[in-house]
This record gives sequence, C-alpha cells and structure tokens, in this order.
Amino acid sequence: MCLRSPDRAVTWPCSQLMSLPAMASPTLSPDSSSQEALSAPTCSPTSDSENLSPDELELLAKLEEQNRLLEADSKSMRSMNGSRRNSGSSLVSSSSASSNLSHLEEDTWILWGRIANEWEEWRRRKEKLLKELIRKGIPHHFRAIVWQLLCSATDMPVKNQYSELLKMSSPCEKLIRRDIARTYPEHEFFKGQDSLGQEVLFNVMKAYSLVDREVGYCQGSAFIVGLLLMQMPEEEAFCVFVRLMQEYRLRELFKPSMAELGLCIYQFEYMLQEQLPDLNTHFRSQSFHTSMYASSWFLTLFLTTFPLPVATRVFDIFMYEGLEIVFRVGLALLQVNQTELMQLDMEGMSQYFQRVIPHQFDSCPDKLILKAYQVKYNPKKMKRLEKEYAAMKSKEMEEQIEIKRLRTENRLLKQRIETLEKESAALADRLIQGQVTRAQEAEENYVIKRELAVVRQQCSSAAEDLQKAQSTIRQLQEQQDNPRLTEDFVAHLETELEQSRLRETETLGALREMQDKVLDMEKRNSSLPDENNVARLQEELKALKVREGEAVASARELKLQLQELSDTWQAHLSRGGRWKESPRKLVLGELQDELMSVRLREAQALAEGRELRQRVVELETQDHIHRNLLNRVEAERAALQEKLQYLAAQNKGLQTQLSESRRKQAEAECKVRPRPPPRPGPRPAAPLTRPRPLPPEQGGGDGRAPAGGGQHGGGGRDAAAHRRAGDPEGGGPHPGPTEPLGLVAVHPRAQGSDRGAEGRGAAAEGPATLRGPAGLRRAGPGAAPG
Repeated sequence: MCLRSPDRAVTWPCSQLMSLPAMASPTLSPDSSSQEALSAPTCSPTSDSENLSPDELELLAKLEEQNRLLEADSKSMRSMNGSRRNSGSSLVSSSSASSNLSHLEEDTWILWGRIANEWEEWRRRKEKLLKELIRKGIPHHFRAIVWQLLCSATDMPVKNQYSELLKMSSPCEKLIRRDIARTYPEHEFFKGQDSLGQEVLFNVMKAYSLVDREVGYCQGSAFIVGLLLMQMPEEEAFCVFVRLMQEYRLRELFKPSMAELGLCIYQFEYMLQEQLPDLNTHFRSQSFHTSMYASSWFLTLFLTTFPLPVATRVFDIFMYEGLEIVFRVGLALLQVNQTELMQLDMEGMSQYFQRVIPHQFDSCPDKLILKAYQVKYNPKKMKRLEKEYAAMKSKEMEEQIEIKRLRTENRLLKQRIETLEKESAALADRLIQGQVTRAQEAEENYVIKRELAVVRQQCSSAAEDLQKAQSTIRQLQEQQDNPRLTEDFVAHLETELEQSRLRETETLGALREMQDKVLDMEKRNSSLPDENNVARLQEELKALKVREGEAVASARELKLQLQELSDTWQAHLSRGGRWKESPRKLVLGELQDELMSVRLREAQALAEGRELRQRVVELETQDHIHRNLLNRVEAERAALQEKLQYLAAQNKGLQTQLSESRRKQAEAECKVRPRPPPRPGPRPAAPLTRPRPLPPEQGGGDGRAPAGGGQHGGGGRDAAAHRRAGDPEGGGPHPGPTEPLGLVAVHPRAQGSDRGAEGRGAAAEGPATLRGPAGLRRAGPGAAPG
C-alpha cells in the first residue's frame, strides 16, 4: 500500500507509516485540527528493513536523518518558547508564532501517526476521541491511509483482480469516456484530454463496472473516485470505492432504480418539515421539490457543491459516520440561508443554490461542521421513516404491478376490440352487400311481377277482344242474309260523320271564344289595380288556359278521328256495289262495316269521356276559385268585425271625453261667471245661452253632438287632422264658454253606408292598405278614414 502526495511526486510504503515512532505523548489542543497539510512525512526504519532493497534502505536512511533534524529543531523551539514565557515578555514575535504553528503541526502529525500505528486499539477503546479528531479534520498526508483504515479496505481480494479487470472490455466504456472530461475539469490532475488523471479514473470506473454489472456506471460516482485518486493510487482507490459501494449504502444509491436516493429524499423532507416548517411551506408553494437541490448532495457527497477543501472535510466524516453527515450538512445549509430563501422564487432559489451556498464556508469549514452537529438527528426516527418508506414503496410496487397487469389486460382487450371491430366491419359489409343483393332481387322480382301483371292484363284483354270478335262474327253471320243492313250502316256512318264535324265546329268556336275571353280578361286585369280581382282573374285565366289546352287536345283528337272516319268512308264508297258480289265477299264486307261501326262508337265514347273529364276539371277549377273567394270574404269579415270593435271602443271613449269636457266646461263657467252687485231695484234674469250646433260642413250632421271620427262626415277628417296636430281631445281648438266641443259622433246612416261600402270595397283593397294600432285598416287619401 502506498501514499500519494499531490504536492510532491514521492511514494512511501505503507509499512513504514505503520511503524512511526512514538516520540512523546502529545497534548491535543483545540486548534490542532486547523492545520491539515504538512510539507513531507517522516518515517523511521522498522524490523522489516531486512527485506528491503538497497535503494529503499538508502531512502530510509535519508528520511531518518531528516527526522532527527526536525526533532532537534522542535526541541530548540520549545526551549526558546519556555525562556520567553519565563521572562514575562508581553510581546510575541513573528518567529514565536511560526514556532507555535510548527509545534502544533508536529503534534498533529505525531498524533495521527500514533493513530495509524495503533488503529485497532483506538477503534476499540478511544472511539469518541477518534470521532472528535475526524470531525476536526484528518491531515492531508494521512487521509489515504486513514480512509483505507476507516472502510477496512487494506486487505481485499478484489485488489488482486484489478489488473485482470483492466484487460477486459466493459459495455459502459463509451459512457465513461464521455463523462470523464466533466469530472473536476479545473483540477490539474484531471485537466487535459488523455491526461494521467483521466486515464486512471477511466481504469477504476471500468473495473468497477465489470465487478458490479448490476450498477455498472453512474455519472455521480466518478466524482467520488476522482477524490480518492487525488489521495491514493488507482488500485487502492478501487478497493476503497468497492468498500464504499458495499458498506456505505452507495450501491443502493447508484442502482438504476435509485431506491436508496428516494429514501434519502423522503427522510430529508421529513426532517425539513419537522425542523424548518416555514421554509418547507415556501418550497411547496413555489413547487421547489427537494430532489431539485438535494439529489446531488447524496449522489456526490457535496463534492460537486463545495470546493475541495470543504468537501474533503465532509468526506472525512462520511467515511466514519456514513450518510448521517449528508443529512446534517444539508439541513444546516437550509437553516443558515432560510431568511434569504424565503424571499426568493423558484428560479431565484435555483440560482442561490448554485452560486451563493457553495462558497459560504470556503474560509471556515469548521463553522459548517459546527452548524451541522447542531442539527437534530434521531436514528430511531430515521429507521421508522425507512420502514414507512419501504411499506409505501411496496404498496406503490403492488399498485404498479396491478396497474401494469390492468394495462396489459387493457391492451389485450383493445386488441380484441380491434379484432372484433374488424370482424364487425367485415360482417357489416357482408350484411350490406346481402341487403343490396336482396334489394336488387326484390326490385327485379317487382319488375317481373309488373311485367307479368301487364302480360296477364293483355292476355285477358285479348281474350275479351277475341270473345267480342267471335260474338261480332256470329252476329254478322246471323245478319248475313239481310242486305239492307249495309245501307243502314252507311247512313249511320254519314250521320255520325256530320255530327263529328258539327262538334268540331262547335269546339273550334268555343276555343276562339275562350281565346277572346282570355284576351279580354288580360286587358281587364291590366286595367284593374284591384289585387283580389287580379288574383281571381289570374285563377280564372289559369282555369281557362287548362280548359283551352284540353279543348285543343280534344279538337286535335276529334280531327284525327274524323280523318280516320273520312278515310274509312272513302274506302267504303270505293267498295260501292259490293252487295252484288258473291255471298262470301258480302259477309266479309259486312264484318268490316260492323268493325267500322264499332270503332266509330268507340271514338264517340272516348269523345264523351274527354268531355266529361273536361267538365270535371272545370268544376274543380270553379270549386278552387270559390274556396279562395270564401277565404277572402272570411278574412274581410274578420277585418270588418275588428274594425267595428275598434270603432265601438273609440265611440265609447269619445262619449266619456264628451261628458268629462262638459263637466269641466260647467265648472269653468261657474268659476268665470261674475256675481252681479246688488241693485236696489229688481232686474230680469238674463236668458240662458244654449250651445251653438256645428254647421253641417263641420261635421254637425243632424244637430246632435257627433262623437268625433265619422266615416263620411268632414268632422272625422278634422278630428284626425287635429289629432295629428297634437290636440289631445281630437276635436279642434277648445270652444268658448257658449260653444260645444268639436266632437263628432257617427251617424247611423253613415254607419250603414260604411257597411255597404265595406262590402263593395273589400275586393278593391290593394297594397296601399295599412293597419292601425288596433288592427284597423286605413286606405289611401281617397278612401274612407278608419
């Protein structure tokens, strides 16, 4: 085992450090832990020197000579300090200060040399003193051996496997190579690509990834290995790192699941909630989770947080006490900075943790250690929290297993649903295809049935025609012996031809009459503005056009029938004298004549049927016109009834106004009339003045007071004009004391004339008609006012 000094490239065998001389019983002063580094270690030869090489013996002799010189210098410094104390000098020179400092360093060096030599005894009997010394700091040159002794990494079987592990290849090599440049990039030992520090760091990380394939390589572990390599060779650093991973819970921290890190965060959150509840509440309100700032504390043991001197002090205590120091230091940092953190938001706190907190204790790491051991830490409570976390995690694991099972079932069900949906879609397509096929077959069957029905109907009609022809043949055979029937038949055909011509002439005359009537009606329609008459005439015009079309069609058919009859008649005439021929030809001619008569009767029946249909259409048209007329009459009746109600209400209101005006007039006359002074002699009373009736041209009518608003009198128009002018009473200017109000009542004869005019003017009501506020229709300037 060797000890590496970063200040000097010298390596000392560990066996020499184990046999350091016990010079004197050192006295541990309170300030002895403030110095951490010595210039060079002193070693004395041991009984094992016989096994050493000549070069090593020469080196030991030189070291022993240097040890004697240092010992003589320390004795002279002690005597000088004693003489100065005895003289009672009140001043302390700079040489005495340096002498005291070297004395303390020598005492610390001697003390830790004894601890290294007597490690088992100190570990068993002086554990508390050892703990205090470690808390005050391990000297720099003793850290390598003391760290190995603390973790019992001096004799490990894995050390012999190190060289073999380096020859093997690891699956994590690329990842390790990528992260090596990020480990202590500012330190001289690791600065520069492919430097010695980076190479030995790669070797140690690669060897451990092969030893523990479950953990492999984790990024934060490189900082711990880098710190070990700063103090000792790579083989010893590898052994110490393996022991740390196995015995200090670091392996659980660096596992892929990081279950131990979750436990540490859970315990730290509980301590934070218990000891700093306000700060914990502030963190929660800002969504500043503990893992955002404390994860690196547990994974790198503050090596990425503090500078190396402060982080090394924390690592000293960690080597002896474990992860407890991480909880204490983390909570101490939060206690010191609670006031500042309470005033920051989430981003500000992140910046504060990265820039301010790491450099608060650069000059006084002892203050940080003191604050850390003022934090309350209960191991029993931590054990209880560990059990709670384990129970919670087991429950979460069960829930995750259940969720995973449910997700698997859900995925299988989704696959099943997709399969069923595909099958359903295929079945739906088949069903739709079957329905379409059945619909096509049903349509084809329907078409075939219709064709079959038509064929059956044709067959039945052909059978009937055949029966009729047979009956006709029998009748003709019976009438064959009577030659007189042919002449009667010809006379009958002539009569029918004349009648057909007469009907054609009548039809053409009726058509011309209808056309003239249509033209007349169109002229009248264009000259008459009445909307109702126009509508009625339009309906009649439509009906006439329909009838005209039907008449034209009938005339055309009659022309065709007449043409056929004429052709038949000409053919018959061309066969004149046929009765003189043979009897067989006569029978055939008679049959043809009979067939012609049947056709003529058929044509006559068709003409009569068309006439009847035309009559039916005409009757339906008239019925439609009458219905429209009845609807208009009903609408006009309802409007007139509404108008009558409105006029009755208006008349009632006017009567009320008249009575009120008369009462006010009487009151006004009583107030205005002066009382005559008393006279000595009697005087005849003045005759009472009667109201003057209005002249007839002002709406006075028969002398009665009208109710304002008659239909034909001028008072109605005057009242309406006064109402438009703003007169509230509607009767013109207010009369004088002896004049009646200008209210006009509707005369009974005027009302009768209005009702008569309403019947006549209902059809003339056109687009200019307006409705008043109560549904009253008002016409234009020339109509009667409403």
